[in-house]
Amino acid sequence: MKDFNLIDADDFRKAEQRRLAWRCRRGMLELDIVLQAFVRQHFDTLDMEQLHVFDAMLALADNDFWALINKSDNIESGGELNMDATIALIEKIKSFRLIGG
Repeated sequence: MKDFNLIDADDFRKAEQRRLAWRCRRGMLELDIVLQAFVRQHFDTLDMEQLHVFDAMLALADNDFWALINKSDNIESGGELNMDATIALIEKIKSFRLIGG
């Protein structure tokens, strides 16, 4: 019998993937499609820093997030986020989007 007081890393990652997938549900259909597919196909390739950055980016308004994906050359510092990690993640999403998932 499984001890419900303990959670293994695999269960935690699956729960985190479901949480992020839910947060990817957006009002802007284009963004919803890109982010849902990105999480579904690339969640397992993201490290902890990228997951943190992605989670923070999901707090952005749809238009701001969409603008980042479409042109990341004007990214302004967003507080506590590592800008190198932010830019790298945006490039990863952009390349995923450009090749059609």
